[in-house]
Amino acid sequence: MTNKQIPRAVALLKTAIRQWPEPIVGVVAKKSRSPFQVLIATVLSLRTKDRTTAEASARLFDLATTPEAMVKVPEGRIASTIYPVGFYRTKAKAIRAICRQLLERHGGQVPRTLDELLALPGVGRKTANLVLTVGFGLPGICVDTHVHRISNRWGYVKTKSPDETEMALRAKLPRRYWITFNDLLVPYGQNLCAPISPWCSRCRLQSMCDRVGVRMRR
Repeated sequence: MTNKQIPRAVALLKTAIRQWPEPIVGVVAKKSRSPFQVLIATVLSLRTKDRTTAEASARLFDLATTPEAMVKVPEGRIASTIYPVGFYRTKAKAIRAICRQLLERHGGQVPRTLDELLALPGVGRKTANLVLTVGFGLPGICVDTHVHRISNRWGYVKTKSPDETEMALRAKLPRRYWITFNDLLVPYGQNLCAPISPWCSRCRLQSMCDRVGVRMRR
């Protein structure tokens, strides 16, 4: 895939993903209008299916929706509330640590810069970029396993890790697509462009895709 094909690919993706549920972090953002809730939901979503994340987020936000309120909830109660998200005990500890740092260093507000977000406990580049793009509507490129896989499968980038993919996309992808790129590729990767045996026969982008690394397809 080339940059000349990207506008067409994006248009096709926008049409295709309408048939599937929106990723949970986007749902939280629209419902809450709260960067803090976006941040916490993103932390919960790591290595966890969207349905589990949605249910855990709803239970947790019934307890607290601000750093001030969340830091008062005992770690054990947070852990039991978010169970069975992946690494729920580790995430409970990270959530309280994030809240403390937000209160101590940022006046209880979620910072709006990548470097400040990355300084928060347990926050990596994927989480930080998702908070920027979904929580604040600011430019960023959130690269998870789906964005990394599909960008390489297309032949649009040639990278070995999500971090490398982010840097390659920052250098190549037109800036107007940065914010929406993750929103488009995540549901596409979850439902059609699977890691193993993707549904190429159903994909309207197949003529633009180099199918790098695809050994079996449907």
